[in-house]
Amino acid sequence: MTRATIVPDITLVTDGGSLGNPGKGYGSYRIEDREGFSEIVRLEFPGVVTNNQAEYQTLNAALEAARLHAGNRGWELSRICVRLRTDSQLLVNQVQGRWKVKHEGLRPLNATALDLLRRFGSSDVAWWPRANTVRVLGH
Repeated sequence: MTRATIVPDITLVTDGGSLGNPGKGYGSYRIEDREGFSEIVRLEFPGVVTNNQAEYQTLNAALEAARLHAGNRGWELSRICVRLRTDSQLLVNQVQGRWKVKHEGLRPLNATALDLLRRFGSSDVAWWPRANTVRVLGH
């Protein structure tokens, strides 16, 4: 699934969390494309969620936004490389299949993320330091 040497068509930076863990969920992501488009989106999630559920919900919202963005640009999704950067090691390792998804509440979110990622031609999913996320997203 990962091809780090390919120049990405769409780059996503995601971060999610909850106040209280579990608690009120929030997230944000930046979507950028190869043509210079860039947007930061802030999210709030209903109900009570864990930090990890918020991370996945943010990822899934960002991947769906990338899918729609590619379609609006007239790009064929199967030819698009999406790059994801997050400071959640759990999310990266579970999406890449290195770690099992043990928490029942994360299993459907992980399945959705994998389904969305498979729609793209290729993906480059990697962890990066929290300082990078803060620099990009402003929090």
